[in-house]
Amino acid sequence: MSRGPNTQFADLFALTGWSKGELARLVNRRGAAAGQQQLSTDTSRVRRWIDRGETPRDPVPRVLAALFTERLGRVVTTEDLGFQRHRQTGSGRVRSGDPASDDPPLEPQRAAEALTEFTGMDLMLNRRGLIGASTALAAGSAIAGPLHDWMTGKEWGAGYSGVGSAAEVRRPGAAALAVGDFYDAGPVGLDEVESLEASVDVFRAWDARRGGGLQRKAVVGQLNEVGGMLTYHHPEALARRLWGVAANLAVLAGWMSHDVGLEPTAQRYFVMAVHAARQADDKPRAGEALSRAARQMVHLGRPVDALDLMRVAESGSGEPTLPRTSAMLRTVEAWAYASMGRSQATRRTLGEAEDLFAQDTGEAGPSWLQFFDRADLHGMEALTYRTLAEHDASAAPLAQFHAQQAIDLRGEGHDRSKLFDYLSMASACYLANRPDEADRFARMALSSTSEMSSHRTWDRLREMYRLAGRYEQLSEVKELRAEIRKAMPKPAAPRLV
Repeated sequence: MSRGPNTQFADLFALTGWSKGELARLVNRRGAAAGQQQLSTDTSRVRRWIDRGETPRDPVPRVLAALFTERLGRVVTTEDLGFQRHRQTGSGRVRSGDPASDDPPLEPQRAAEALTEFTGMDLMLNRRGLIGASTALAAGSAIAGPLHDWMTGKEWGAGYSGVGSAAEVRRPGAAALAVGDFYDAGPVGLDEVESLEASVDVFRAWDARRGGGLQRKAVVGQLNEVGGMLTYHHPEALARRLWGVAANLAVLAGWMSHDVGLEPTAQRYFVMAVHAARQADDKPRAGEALSRAARQMVHLGRPVDALDLMRVAESGSGEPTLPRTSAMLRTVEAWAYASMGRSQATRRTLGEAEDLFAQDTGEAGPSWLQFFDRADLHGMEALTYRTLAEHDASAAPLAQFHAQQAIDLRGEGHDRSKLFDYLSMASACYLANRPDEADRFARMALSSTSEMSSHRTWDRLREMYRLAGRYEQLSEVKELRAEIRKAMPKPAAPRLV
């Protein structure tokens, strides 16, 4: 069925440099290698995909996604190629059902398949070391708008609707065809789900200690396996827990991707996490995933986008929300205000965060919330006031106070957070005209940065380096800045996959 030119496919095809005949031959060759000898793609078919918007039959879209991913060096899904399998909802709206997009998924089956496809492509890039063309980071409003409707409305209440009967589960190898991996995940039991839940805590601990670079591939691989499991029918209670694992892993994959500078990939994982949380009927988890996306936006200098995301995160986080969860959300919102120089809003919002945290009853709460402890509260306050101090100098002493509190409270295993505390303290000292105090913390940060597999630490170190520049006339500052320049990694092509 023709639906007009497929501009998405045409734009990506133009980037590859292939001719239509070359692409046709590559599709047939890849299909034959995967046991699909019946493929007979030719130049005219490629032309119809582009000019008439025709959608080829399976497995061709998956083969194309794999070929484009390899060629462009970034994740390209069938939806990116314009091959959405649109379905009609009861209200007449058409939705793509892709959890990597900003449209709500229509059903768990499609969400699981698309999750598996995206992670599979990401793994392929990891295995082959492909880094290439970039994609644009979506605006906060573009994500928040569609998500707001179903996070706050009646649609959320539908909860888990099941993956389908045994006859509806995916064909063996179908989703795996794109990356040449024919392992077919099967149904799981309670023991396996509990083991998966425990593995998430292990991954979080690794990330907190050394950053996201070293274990990102392992987390994406685990998420890929869980996505495969979710394409099978499971009892409702077990399926909810499995979707909860998927949400936790997607947040972690997003955070690790952000940590190493893969920004659009990180954003798509955060959106996937929200969709997975929906299937798990876990609104607080969805809100926390959005708060991560908001933190990414502030880090990249887009605080207005961050606030768009935070409004949805807070309005749809569910009732009752644990005070500590609300406190965490407030700190992210405050950081966005601080980066805009809105001093009054920053101070008010941080005050609300402190009040909410003080209401914490010690109730255990979900495992992901345990990482937001009192040290993390002070750490976020330090970062926020340090950011505000560039607009309002009176915030610098407050940044120093909270940074010291965070440093004193940090426990073992939170090496990256402690490094950020050092950087907040050193930066605050420079902003408070105390370069002599800044030097000690700056050097502790510098010595720790080389131990991290985290691009964010270098980004923060560059910010501190910039602030130290106003004291270049001091010999110790001049020497420190020279050491930072020497330690800084060499410029590389942007890894915005």
